[in-house]
Amino acid sequence: MLQKRDLIILSKSFETSVDAFEKEVYSINCVLYTVESMEMFCIVNEIIDINRYKIIDTPFLIQKVISDRMKPFVFVYNKN
Repeated sequence: MLQKRDLIILSKSFETSVDAFEKEVYSINCVLYTVESMEMFCIVNEIIDINRYKIIDTPFLIQKVISDRMKPFVFVYNKN
């Protein structure tokens, strides 16, 4: 289910029809829904646990660490 959100969309053309505009907003919402999911977050990030000297890169374990209470010296690191 796609959520309604506020978007600011800039366009160079002033002659955009309402239907084309609505289609563009819908496609942007579809892309953002996919990109902002917890699954994608766990794929593109990893956990660096200084306490245990471990790097966690398994998506299931990343989600578990994030959902639990974060401890000191446990960092979320972007793989990019």
